[in-house]
Amino acid sequence: MGRSTSDNGTPMSDTTLAARGAAPAARLPRHHRASCPAGLQGRLKRALDVLGAATLLLLILPILLPIALAIRADGGPILFRHARIGLGGRSFGCLKFRSMVTDADARLARLLAEDPAAAAEWALRRKLPRDPRITRIGAFLRSTSLDELPQLLNVLRGEMSLVGPRPVVQQELDQHYSQAAADAYCAMRPGITGLWQVSGRSDTTYAERVALDTRYAREWSILLDLRILLRTIPAVLQRRGAV
Repeated sequence: MGRSTSDNGTPMSDTTLAARGAAPAARLPRHHRASCPAGLQGRLKRALDVLGAATLLLLILPILLPIALAIRADGGPILFRHARIGLGGRSFGCLKFRSMVTDADARLARLLAEDPAAAAEWALRRKLPRDPRITRIGAFLRSTSLDELPQLLNVLRGEMSLVGPRPVVQQELDQHYSQAAADAYCAMRPGITGLWQVSGRSDTTYAERVALDTRYAREWSILLDLRILLRTIPAVLQRRGAV
């Protein structure tokens, strides 16, 4: 999933967002206030989300405790909430296992100021191949996508879907999405996985990720969701494009 930036445009880490918690419900202009997929397919999608998330949570219970203990041993909180934009432009607290050091903001700011190549990479992809903020256990969690397991709770609460656009922060929506792309994004619940995650993940540029998510929102169907879920398994196992 993507990482966040602060309201003033500077990069913001997961630990800072954890301290702040989810932002109050953000409201976009009226044309962003779209409804989730309706009709039989919409109900099937929600049923698939609830059944799938509940089943997965039961299956992964044995590995949650070791992950939590490993993160706690590194110091700091186990989970963090970061404010993302969801269905209809409303803000929600997206859950993840913490994967960054507690002084992540300072480390990133120092790196971008001292390393022009890193600054250029950050501007292009909003990601870094050797991110100094990530802990050792965090690197493993990210490479295997295990850091995103808590988002199954977001799915059960109706804030996310198993498949959907990548959840983004308000600043990303304002700066990097056209009006049409923003409308398409806000018409869907964000997903744990999606087209961009199975099409290169962090190997894609930011503009390519926006295009893939917009395409998903416009072409969505239950069959497409099932195809993406099936493609997610080898993508995660191969750690393709993971950070």
